[in-house]
Amino acid sequence: MVWEDLGCVWSGCMEWEGREDLCDVGAPACGKILEWVKPKAKMVLCKLSLAFVCLMSLALVHHSYAQNSPQDYLNAHNAARAQVGVGPMTWDNNLATYAQNYANSRMGDCNLIHSGGPYGENLAEGSGSFTGTDGVNLWVGEKPYYDYNSNSCVGGQQCLHYTQVVWRNSVRLGCARVQCTNNGWWFVICSYDPPGNYIGQRPY
Repeated sequence: MVWEDLGCVWSGCMEWEGREDLCDVGAPACGKILEWVKPKAKMVLCKLSLAFVCLMSLALVHHSYAQNSPQDYLNAHNAARAQVGVGPMTWDNNLATYAQNYANSRMGDCNLIHSGGPYGENLAEGSGSFTGTDGVNLWVGEKPYYDYNSNSCVGGQQCLHYTQVVWRNSVRLGCARVQCTNNGWWFVICSYDPPGNYIGQRPY
C-alpha cells in the first residue's frame, strides 16, 4: 500500500476493523470515521469501531476551499435530510465554537476520539484534499446500510453517522475542520443539538 499527498493510490479491497471498502486508483481522499450513540438513559455508549473509507469519485480532485464554509456544511446535511422528508438545520455559532475548540485540541494527534460533550457528534478524518463537505458525504454515504423497518444498520456496516445527519430533532449544527500537525490529515467534526441516535428511537 502506497500513500502520496493526494491520498490513496492503490487499487483493491482491504479489510479494516471488519469492514471492506474498495479504493479506486487516483481517489483524492481517504478517511476514517467514528460514530457516537446516545441511549435513552444518561449513560453514553461510544461505539469504537472504526470504518476505513475511501472517496471513489475522481471528480472530487477539483475541490474548492469553499467546501468548508458553514453554508457548505448545511447544504450537505440539508440535502440528505430533504431526501427523507426531514426539515433543514440551521447554523449555530455556539456549536461551531465548541466544534472548533475540540478540533484544535486534536490537531496534534488527529485521533478520532469523541469529545464527550453534551451534543451529538460525528467525526471524520482524511488525507489529501479532504474537505468538510467530504466528511459529511462520508456520513451520508452510509444511507444504504440503514434499514428503517428494523431501525438498524444492516450487512455488518456502519450507519449511525447517517442517522445523526438526518435525525429530525437535531435542528442546530456547528462544524469545524483542522489540519493535523502529526500527519497532515484533515480532522472534521460536526456537533448537533439536540443530539440524536437515541437507542430505540427512529431518526425520522
